[in-house]
Amino acid sequence: MSNTEGEFGLLDPEGAEGVGDEWEEIDVSDTEADRVARKRDREFNQFRKRIKDADQFKVEASVFDEATLLALYQLVHHGHLQAFGGPISTGKEANVYEAMGADEQVAVKIYRINASDFKDMREYLIGDPRFEELGGDKKRVVLAWTRKEYANLERARKAGVRVPKPIAVERNVLVMEYIATDGERAKRLNEVEIENPETAYNVVREYMRRLDEAGLVHGDLSEYNIVFHDGQLVFLDMGQAVTVHHPNSEAFLRRDCENVVNFFARQGLETDADDLYAFVTGESVPEE
Repeated sequence: MSNTEGEFGLLDPEGAEGVGDEWEEIDVSDTEADRVARKRDREFNQFRKRIKDADQFKVEASVFDEATLLALYQLVHHGHLQAFGGPISTGKEANVYEAMGADEQVAVKIYRINASDFKDMREYLIGDPRFEELGGDKKRVVLAWTRKEYANLERARKAGVRVPKPIAVERNVLVMEYIATDGERAKRLNEVEIENPETAYNVVREYMRRLDEAGLVHGDLSEYNIVFHDGQLVFLDMGQAVTVHHPNSEAFLRRDCENVVNFFARQGLETDADDLYAFVTGESVPEE
C-alpha cells in the first residue's frame, strides 16, 4: 500500500465500539422545542420574527416552517448557534447553511418535514425496524432520520473516519463542523485535480474498511460526498448510512465500491470493485 501519511493522511482511529445494533432505539419523543411550541412564549415569537425577516430566509418557507424555527430557537437558547449565514447546499430532502456556533463557524443541516416525500430515503428505511415502528408518520420519520445521522457521525469518528464532527441535534436540525477553508466550503473530489490518485484511493478504501468494522455502510458513497480539506479526505452525508444488519447493507456496500472504483478509474488508476469489496469486508489482506 502506498504511504498515506502525507497528503490525504489517515486519522488515527480512537477505537470503534463494535458493530452496532440495528434495533437500537431512536428517541423521537417530545423535546423542549415541542413544549415551547405549545407554550408560545414571547421570546420565541421575537426570535421567529427576527429569522423570518432575514433576507436569506424569505423564500425558504418550506424549510423554515414552525417546527424548524422551534428547533433553531432551542439551539440558540442552548448556545449552539449565534447567527446564520447563507446556504452551503440545497437538496430535495435537506438544505445546509453556514452559521456561527458557540465559538466557530458551523454547518446547520435542516431536513424538511412538510415538503419531504421520502423518495430518496425509502430504500434506506425499508427493512430497518427502528423506522417500521414509526409507520407513515412523516414528522417522526424525519426526526428519527436526523438523530440517526448524528449517531452515524459519532460512530464514524470513533472508528477513525474523517467526517464532520456532530455538535448538536434538535428535532429536524443537525449542527455539525463546517468543513471549509477561509470561509469557502471544501471542494468535492469531482471538483479538484488529484495529483496522487493511488494515495487518495487507499485512504478512501481504508475509511470504508473502518466503517465496516464499526458496523456501518455509507450507502451513497461517491466523489460527490468526499471532500478534500486541510490535507485530508472527509466523508460527508452520513444520514442514509445503515448498519451491517440492514437487509440491503451488502447491496449498498457493493454499490459504494462500484462508485469509488469508477471514479478512480477515470483518474487513471487500475481498480476493481470486487477487490475493493473484499478489502473492506476483510476478505483479503492489503499489499504492503
